[in-house]
Amino acid sequence: MEMFGVLAAILAGTLIAAVMACLPALHIYNVAGISLLLVLPSIKAGVFPLSIVIAFMMSLVVAYSVLNTIPSVFLGAPDESAVFVTMPGNRALMLGKGYEATMLTGVGSLGGIAFLLLIAPLCPLVLSYFKEIIGPHMHWVLGTVLAFMVLSEWPKGENREKTSWLRFWNAWKNLLAGLLTLILSGILGFIVLYRPLMPIEMSFQNIMPTFVGLFAIPWVIQNMLSQTNPPSQYICKSLDIDTRLFLRGTGSGCFGGMFAAIFPIITGGIGGLLAGHATAQRDDRLFIISQGASKVVYYVGGFMLLFVPGVLMNRGGMAWMISGVYQPMGYGDYYMVLGVIAISGALSFFLLIFFSQAVIYTIKKVNYRLISFFTFVFICFVVYNMGGWEAMALMAVSTGIGMIPVFFHSRRMNCMGVLLIPVMLNMAGYGPMVAGWLGLL
Repeated sequence: MEMFGVLAAILAGTLIAAVMACLPALHIYNVAGISLLLVLPSIKAGVFPLSIVIAFMMSLVVAYSVLNTIPSVFLGAPDESAVFVTMPGNRALMLGKGYEATMLTGVGSLGGIAFLLLIAPLCPLVLSYFKEIIGPHMHWVLGTVLAFMVLSEWPKGENREKTSWLRFWNAWKNLLAGLLTLILSGILGFIVLYRPLMPIEMSFQNIMPTFVGLFAIPWVIQNMLSQTNPPSQYICKSLDIDTRLFLRGTGSGCFGGMFAAIFPIITGGIGGLLAGHATAQRDDRLFIISQGASKVVYYVGGFMLLFVPGVLMNRGGMAWMISGVYQPMGYGDYYMVLGVIAISGALSFFLLIFFSQAVIYTIKKVNYRLISFFTFVFICFVVYNMGGWEAMALMAVSTGIGMIPVFFHSRRMNCMGVLLIPVMLNMAGYGPMVAGWLGLL
């Protein structure tokens, strides 16, 4: 009987996450946190078997990681000033190839799921030693990643200004904006970690208003202010890729995603950046496939690490939420989770096809700026109900920082300084000292 409950949980989690992933700026961790809060009394009372809860949560993560590319591709048309610094998915949208880009990420996602299933038997044998080796060195590894993020920036000016000073400013303004974003987000991270504003009963969502302000609200505002309408999208019947392109894109994406899954605070975007530089990617198709693989390995792999027997690595928001009510029970739970990943991953790919076409049809009928407006209202409603005016104020401050990359076309990834900087300094033993300098102790 429990098996049917697990299968029902997989189907429900996959469908719910597929719908949630299509809504701009809504992260599945927020949905999962609220769901866990609602069922927590039933879990403690023994009404809900933990296997069903785990299957539901894992299917949420799998489906979200596969389908969350839909709003980033179809609901983020760039204006003329940003067209040369946008991601390949947005460029494909403006060429009428948004559906093809989405399917390429789906192919990469399938590659990422296959990779996780292939390495699963090796994880219990290898990761315990790896964890022991890297544990004492985590702080400087994060420091080198942070340094690489800064050093890998490059001037984006077009050298069209009349004076040397204006050419210098045009070239370097985005780099300076990136550094400013990194520093301000790092200071904000110290404030959030040392002086949390969320109510105690919602403490597991303490970082949520900050992330919404840094990443979600600026994107929604940009969409509302954009004057560009995406062209009609072509529904392709096949993809212009071969085995070599697929393996290279998937391989680099899995490398970056696994790096992000194992090391704390490193996200799939940062892992993808590292992998892209390491493999010298130049083809947009290669980049899109690698991003599809990277985000699946990052989200799903990070959660999967919690269940690896003998390892107990808490990586990612979902693992931290679940670890408070659940402890892995050995190989039985591990193999169940692998089955959930396989089933939900296959279902998610077919849902990606359906929902991509549904979104294309919707944006033909409804202006995507109107969709972004309602998304903005919905986000504000959720944040207010979770944390009141304190959370709204924190979201507003975070939005101000998150808008800097929008205006200056620098990397939004620099906003990850909100976690990278304080966590790195805390691991190195300097966090309390810096917090004291900021008057937070």
